[in-house]
Amino acid sequence: MMDLDLDAESDRPSNPLDLIERLAALNHWSFDRDSDDELSVAVTGGWADYHVAITWLSEVESIHVACAFDLRVPDRRRTEVLNLVSLVNEQLWLGHFDLWSNENV
Repeated sequence: MMDLDLDAESDRPSNPLDLIERLAALNHWSFDRDSDDELSVAVTGGWADYHVAITWLSEVESIHVACAFDLRVPDRRRTEVLNLVSLVNEQLWLGHFDLWSNENV
């Protein structure tokens, strides 16, 4: 008879943001640990700088991730971009994309 390892959860880190913080440090990304449950990371990409806000929701054991980046959309192309974002969102199982015109993100 096989024994069940009921202590498997004890191997899991109590706060996954600790692991994400280590990942950011290893990649030399700028980050701030705003609180035990909030982490902000800045990543320089090929086309833009990405600003990632990560929140650990311990009561439901979930991580909320929000990523913003500069996206300059000319006024004449705004409708096309909004339609494209809508089409992409239709295909997503989880999450969504937004276009914030006031912040250009």
